Formats: sequence, C-alpha cells, structure tokens
Amino acid sequence: MGTRSVLWSFANKFFTCGVIGVYVSDRFVGVAPVRGFSMSPTLNPGTTSLMGLPIDDYVLVEKRCLQNYKFSHGDVVVFRLVGTFCSSPSNHKERHIKRITALHGEWIGTRHSYDVLKIPEGHCWVEGDNSSSSLDSRSFGPIPLALIQGRVTHIAWPPKRIGAVEKRTPQDTISSS
Repeated sequence: MGTRSVLWSFANKFFTCGVIGVYVSDRFVGVAPVRGFSMSPTLNPGTTSLMGLPIDDYVLVEKRCLQNYKFSHGDVVVFRLVGTFCSSPSNHKERHIKRITALHGEWIGTRHSYDVLKIPEGHCWVEGDNSSSSLDSRSFGPIPLALIQGRVTHIAWPPKRIGAVEKRTPQDTISSS
C-alpha cells in the first residue's frame, strides 16, 4: 500500500508541474532556439564549442506583448509563416526570429531596391540583422501581427552570452505616414 501511495503522489506532482509549466510557457514566457545566421551578430554570432562545433543561442520569448499587440521599432520577434506567407511549405512549423523595422501606417524603402511600400493596418515589416543571409520582409513582404508568437528579451544560452537583447532600428528605412 505504501508503494502505491508514493507512486500516486509522484505522478500527481509530476502532472501538476507539467500543467503549470505548459500554462506558463503558453501565456507568459518560453524558450526558443535560434537557427542560422540571419540575426548575426545580435544572435548566433558564430560562437563555437571546444570541439569546434557552432553553438546555437537560445532566447527567452516574452508573450504578454500579444495581449494588445504592443510592438515597437527594434523589437526582435518570433513568428511563424503560414499559408501564402510560408517560406518553406514542407516545414510550416519553422519559427523565424527577426527585428521589426516598420509598423502599420509607415512607409518603408528597401535598401536594395527603389521600391517604397506603405505597411497595411495590422502588419509589420521585419528584417534580419545580417541582410546578406536573411529571408525576411524583403522577400515575403509585411507580415500580419497575428503571426507573431512573442518578443525576444534575453539570450538564455550559452552561459557566456546571457544578457538582454538590445533594441536597434535601422534609421534609413523608417518614415512616418
């Protein structure tokens, strides 16, 4: 009888912790891996391990900003592309991490072309910090704010890079309406 109550107690605590963990990661904060070099040098600056293998950054993603879609220039955000926005039809679950450079109602002029575009209501323009290796709004256009899953606030891993992610905005792309 004692073994059964110990197992039940353990299972009950394990289940409770799991439910609380899922709730917290869904509503408040989560952790996301950074893949690729599109946000270098801010994220994944090419740090290597002792064995010479690249180390991916892991970032904290704050989700309270989703309640009112309160974003500003320079915010680094996590989003998924779906439907016509999807860059990889075979992997629609792929998450992207980019910096917001323009919000709805603003005009954006891309650096590599002479196009000028007004960002529609409920959308934003995102770009990677490393423009030479970034698939971003210059390729697929403005993204709906509803696709954003959270704002990156801190680097959580590797330990030598732990710290806040700074807000930076390219000055040559923003213009008010």
